[in-house]
Amino acid sequence: MEGVTINSQILLPVVITLLVPLFIYLGRGEENRREAFSFIGAFLAFGSVAAMIPKVLAGQVLYYKVTTILPGITIAFAADGLAMVFALIATFLWFLVTSYNIGYMRGLNEHAQTRYYICFAVAIFGAVGVALSANVFTLYLFYEVITVFTYPLVYHHEDQEAKVGARKYIVYLMGTSKLFLLPAMVLTYVLVGHLDFNLVDIQNGMFPPDVIAEHPRLVAMTYWLFILGIGKAALMPFHNWLPSAMVAPTPVSALLHAVAVVKAGVFCVSRIVLSAFGTKTAAALTMSQVYIGSPGSWLGDLSVGLGTAYIAAFTLTVASFIALTKDDIKARLAYSTVAQLSYVVIGVTMLVDSAVQGGIMHIAHHAFSKITLFMAAGAIYVACHLKKISLMDGLGRRMPLTFAAFGIASLSMIGMPPVCGFVSKWYLVNGTLDAHQWPLLVALLLSTALNAGYFVPITYRAFFKKPAPEANIGQFNEPSLTMVIPLCITAFISVFLGLYPQTFLNFVNVFGKF
Repeated sequence: MEGVTINSQILLPVVITLLVPLFIYLGRGEENRREAFSFIGAFLAFGSVAAMIPKVLAGQVLYYKVTTILPGITIAFAADGLAMVFALIATFLWFLVTSYNIGYMRGLNEHAQTRYYICFAVAIFGAVGVALSANVFTLYLFYEVITVFTYPLVYHHEDQEAKVGARKYIVYLMGTSKLFLLPAMVLTYVLVGHLDFNLVDIQNGMFPPDVIAEHPRLVAMTYWLFILGIGKAALMPFHNWLPSAMVAPTPVSALLHAVAVVKAGVFCVSRIVLSAFGTKTAAALTMSQVYIGSPGSWLGDLSVGLGTAYIAAFTLTVASFIALTKDDIKARLAYSTVAQLSYVVIGVTMLVDSAVQGGIMHIAHHAFSKITLFMAAGAIYVACHLKKISLMDGLGRRMPLTFAAFGIASLSMIGMPPVCGFVSKWYLVNGTLDAHQWPLLVALLLSTALNAGYFVPITYRAFFKKPAPEANIGQFNEPSLTMVIPLCITAFISVFLGLYPQTFLNFVNVFGKF
């Protein structure tokens, strides 16, 4: 491929993350050895991804084909700016969450810890594979790996609640991928003759102009099958699996909401919109091309990209209102995640430069802030066995580090400077102005107010409300340092990324040639 450098170096993070679960299994008889393998694997995986940074920032797209299944269908990997954003956060956060896992799983004396760590590691393998996929087929394979191996994590407690939540999880994610994503892949192959992403031009994608001109309805239908098939992006109405998955242990929730699952979803949307269809194609295809009849003029003129952005804006608004009603802290965070994912989708589907930049940056910025929030929620549960926000009055006085980190991450969700969420929203708001999309601007501003409405009261209660005497909060303290240190680090990084947004913006600019 023109503009692509063949380099087997890209296989190293995939191989490392593939081998780590095997070593964890071999160390199953000794918990320190088992968890040491997780640490070493995460360190090596992150190092192998980081080693590609100079070449990618220099404008190279690294590529390696492993095997050919059929003509035009291969298992191949590529590293460009977009891939690096997801691969770096997945491997880096794996290292921190491993430390957190030790404090959580040992603190609660959880069962089946070896199975837990193995599935956790395989989920990271799937996330790295998704990040580095060079074509739709490879992306699909690793997308399903994530689904299959996070199912046991959701079902970890093995009670009735876990059974119901895990069943909903697998039905939603497997159902959407089989009903929509698989047919989208087949249609793409029929129309294009191969499944390789356009890794050097986000404007034109992989669909030839003559195919678009001859089969516009079929191309538009393929686009919508992809969007509907990526259930991990949690767009309504395919979002309900995500709150239901909160039955899992809190580190799993952090994995689901910040690292592997939902980030794989919005990454896949970004890759499909930008590298499969391209901004010009997505802007040229209209909503009317998916209907046989003659819709209204407004609908007919609206591009499929903007149509997706409006669906995401609806999801953003409704999920934010639902989050306001939740007293369970993990449930509130779950609906917050549904809303925050839509920022990424709105950004990449507005199809203007500043919005795309903001959307892709939010993949990373949201990851660090949201994992802080979930790790803080888990720390509160381990230390106090509390889940209800209404019972946390004054608790910040006993757990100042945990609640301070929670407060910082909350500011990022709201979009307050100097935390990184502000930078993402700044670019997204500029994108709505560039695209003259006032309804999307209103949705973004309204969501900011709603974020403040459901995050600020938590920190206020913890630090400024007087606890009830019967709560006896004097018995509570911070949990172990293996839990507190990781969430403080991710909170610090959220501020660092707000002060130095070029950390991930450089990758975005290389990817989009902005």
